[in-house]
Amino acid sequence: MGYNLNQDRQPKQFTSVFKLINDARERLSKTRHKIIVLSGKGGVGKTFVSSMLALALASEGYKVALLDADIHGSSIPTVLGMHGHRLYASERGIEPTPGPLGVKVVATNLMLESPDVPIVWRGPLVSKAITELLAKVNWGENDFLIIDLPPGTGDEAITIVQVINDLDGAIVVTAPSVLSEVIVAKAINFVINNDVNLLGLVENMSYFKCPKCGSVYQLLGKSTGEELAKKYNTELLARIPLDPFIGEALDKGVPYYIEYPEADAAKAIHELAIRLINRLEKNNK
Repeated sequence: MGYNLNQDRQPKQFTSVFKLINDARERLSKTRHKIIVLSGKGGVGKTFVSSMLALALASEGYKVALLDADIHGSSIPTVLGMHGHRLYASERGIEPTPGPLGVKVVATNLMLESPDVPIVWRGPLVSKAITELLAKVNWGENDFLIIDLPPGTGDEAITIVQVINDLDGAIVVTAPSVLSEVIVAKAINFVINNDVNLLGLVENMSYFKCPKCGSVYQLLGKSTGEELAKKYNTELLARIPLDPFIGEALDKGVPYYIEYPEADAAKAIHELAIRLINRLEKNNK
């Protein structure tokens, strides 16, 4: 977590971290399901999947919170079209910013004067920032907390799985290429080695369907999601296609899932939400 927890050498720091972790767990105790979304590499659309999944769950009537745990590359506010929004403090703590469909959004970009201001922090500061966010945000009561992690398995991912000891599980995002398959497998093994339940895989940018002729093309290469799912005895929860309207929604500053609900990728995201709900209900039984 970036801290030296040796009580003899730094007792005050130990007490501070220990209290933050307890506060975080207490704050999150009123949230039923806590899910991390991660991948072994960047460029697979993990933030898009996290944010659109949160909207899909909210559209089903669930109370959803969304944490952008990518401290250095926070981008969920942009994907959700939350330009000009800010986080504010109250007597109850840091208040999440209401996003589309009532999703509670927490992201470092919502604390900056401008979203292009860089956060130049080493690992220990990143870990502390995440722990403090978990401990000081007024999360309230939620059905879901979706946590979007940065690429890889570094400080942010380690901190989340150590602080939140009752995670319902992890969704790993991949893309159809041999390179993604090898690197994403690292994220899968991180989940398994940290005793986090692997809920399933999502293959983003899985294929492109021509809107005129209906032909399907594997633009990024052969689909590897099914093979990965079989290898690690889990489920391929969704195959989300490439859709030019995703970029168009970003350019317009609106959430894709809301702007184009009938598009194939939006339907795949809705199916992902339903499968996730069913998977969690099955696990609870």
